[in-house]
Amino acid sequence: MADKSFIEKPESFPQKEEWGVEWGLIFPDANGEYQSPINLNSREARYDPSLLEVRLSPNYVVCRDCEVINDGHSIQIVLKSKSVLVGGPLPRGHEFELHDVQFHWGRENQRGSEHTVNFKAFPMEIGKEHLGLKAVTEILQDIQYKGKSKTIPCFNPNSLLPDPLLRDYWVYEGSLTIPPCSESVTWILFRYPLTVSQLQIEEFRRLRTHVKGAELLEGCDGILGDNFRPTQPLSDRVIRAAFQ
Repeated sequence: MADKSFIEKPESFPQKEEWGVEWGLIFPDANGEYQSPINLNSREARYDPSLLEVRLSPNYVVCRDCEVINDGHSIQIVLKSKSVLVGGPLPRGHEFELHDVQFHWGRENQRGSEHTVNFKAFPMEIGKEHLGLKAVTEILQDIQYKGKSKTIPCFNPNSLLPDPLLRDYWVYEGSLTIPPCSESVTWILFRYPLTVSQLQIEEFRRLRTHVKGAELLEGCDGILGDNFRPTQPLSDRVIRAAFQ
């Protein structure tokens, strides 16, 4: 989870066969030393008790009439109600607003997450059905193609939080994982993943990167997936842990 509220998103992505491989040719920030995502080595994370001095506190509000969009690169939920996050590693006295939710997934269960933990990737962790995402997965068939969108009556961002106490997390300084890859982003990675069912993740794998009826390039099947940036070097950054 990262604050992206202060970053203006580009209108388009460079079209590459592999997600994020050559972004640095167009977006200079993508060549920086503090890029995301990273592989998180849990044994090298440094316990920092100061992270728990001020509790990480979300004030996420149930959003009515949220728009779910297939932009050809990901699925995005645009929130209309004001939801904010404070505390933890975030600067004191500042609220960080949740503007939207984006999803990254793999074509196979062995990959999909942007960050890896001890070199393990997650597909959208497979397990039980995620009730909070049910309203989203149920309408994905209606926005199968790029440019399609649909309004859902209700979405609760709190359903994406793994633990109401929010005490077990890692934090590091990094960047956006999409262009322009701007740095100065605080990443908060929760220790315990959420779970979705195999049926739910298959709904994501039916989505397409192109407009309905568009002619595909040779060698392109048009399936939306593997939309995650490869992990980047940690460089001299320190990963902090709020737990021992």
